[in-house]
Formats: sequence, C-alpha cells, structure tokens
Amino acid sequence: MPAEQTKSVSTPITGYRIILPDDWAQIPLRHGTEEAIRSILDDAFSHIPANAPPDSVGPFKRELERRFRAAVAQAQESEALDLYLPVKSTAGVNVGASIVVSESLLPNRGNAAEAQSAPTDVAVQLLSEDGAQDADLSSGELDGALAVRREHIVSADPAKGAELASRRVEYIVSVPDEPDRWFVAAFSTVGGGDPRDDLAEALVEWFDAVMATLRWSHG
Repeated sequence: MPAEQTKSVSTPITGYRIILPDDWAQIPLRHGTEEAIRSILDDAFSHIPANAPPDSVGPFKRELERRFRAAVAQAQESEALDLYLPVKSTAGVNVGASIVVSESLLPNRGNAAEAQSAPTDVAVQLLSEDGAQDADLSSGELDGALAVRREHIVSADPAKGAELASRRVEYIVSVPDEPDRWFVAAFSTVGGGDPRDDLAEALVEWFDAVMATLRWSHG
C-alpha cells in the first residue's frame, strides 16, 4: 500500500496519503529503502559545520547512521510499509518519535460467526493482540472508514534497546470495500523523557491531527 496521491471513487484502493510537516521524512520499507536512507543522512551530514574537528565529525556521523539504521531495521522486522521520522535541520535525526504504517490482513475466516463479527469488534481484537494493559480505546471514522484508536504507555525495555518508556497511539482503519484488509498507523514518542509529560501530550495531539488528514488513494 504505497503512499500515492491519485483518487477515483470507482477503482480499488491502492494506497494512502497523510499530510506531514517538511521536517518529517518518509522511509519506504519495501522498495527504495536504501536510497531514502542515504538521501536523509547526506542531508543531515551537509549541515555539519565545515570547521568542525574531523576527530569529532567521524564518530558523530557513524553514531547518527547507526541509530537511524537501527530504527529502520526495527520497523522492517515488523514487516511495516513505511516509517516516518522527524529529521532535524541541525545535522541530526531525532528518533525520539516515529510513525510506522503497516497493513494487517485477516486470515480466511471459515467460522460463520467470526465472519459476521462487527468491524469494530474485529478492530479491537487486532489492537489487543499484544495484550497491552490499561489501553484507552475509542472509535470513529477517517475518510469514510471505520477507525479504532488505542493509546497506552509501553514500559522501558533496555534488553530491546528501549531505554525509556514510550507513549503509543495506534489507529487501525478498515480499508473500504475490503473487510479483511486493515490499515494500521502506530505513533510512538518518549516525550521529553517522560511519556506523560507536556511534550508527549502535545505530540499525541499533533498525531491525532495528522491522522485526520488520512485520504485513500485509488488505482
């Protein structure tokens, strides 16, 4: 489901579009990943002052690239479609927040009762697969499609590279006219170091505004 911009009400849905500020970069995870990575890193490196000490520049660039590629690899492990990261204009890439877009396909449901489940029930079941506790669930519509929103806090897990707890907001959206196909957008932020601080609150509100811009693309 690539990000596209064309739309026709008489053809199948082939992609999506969301509106993000210029300081956020898209990294496609199925095709063109390496090209996107190199373009983003080259732009970040171009902002390093020309008079910066060479013995400092080398380690900085290597660490920046390591962190950036680790974020991309983690998203690819989940078989996501696209990763969005905020890219600083001051020679750095901020991976303290991210958006991962993926697609979920329900298995062929042979059970008649399951096949007749309400879309909202199916969405909640999909969102609850990882067993998150104390999740805040709500539902509505995005571009005419059912959307279920989940918000929760994920504890720090240093063993998995997560040194800080994070605030997660996920939208799972039923793709119109395709009952077994779901669009999933997952936002994560550590805020200013506390997932419940004012920065985290502001970023969550910002992500909700971004999701309100979701539009389907048609082939």
